[in-house]
Amino acid sequence: MLESSPDPSPVVTAPLVGRARFAPGDIVRHRMFDFRGVVFDIDPVFANSDEWYEAIPEEIRPAKEQPYYHLLAENGESSYIAYVSQQNLVSDADGGPIDHPQIDAMFEGLESGRYRVRAIHRH
Repeated sequence: MLESSPDPSPVVTAPLVGRARFAPGDIVRHRMFDFRGVVFDIDPVFANSDEWYEAIPEEIRPAKEQPYYHLLAENGESSYIAYVSQQNLVSDADGGPIDHPQIDAMFEGLESGRYRVRAIHRH
């Protein structure tokens, strides 16, 4: 008589994740707030602190189970790093260059509406 052994590998469930619409070097703008930026990194799902997430007003708080983008961002007053959900971004390739002090450290230049990632930063 043969006995079946239990499956030794545990079952891991992961949230369903949408495909990233943007890539490093893409220029985007926020749907609701007046800022633009260039993507320099992507998290497949939310990967910031709970405090940061809870600080977003509930009526506009985006879902965690979607790509989140790290941006070199700018508005009319300053340059900064932004962390934004995919649902809140739209392409802005025709809006011209981004004026951020870290652009030259990560990107080689602007071509056809997107920045070319420096070879040192490619995965």
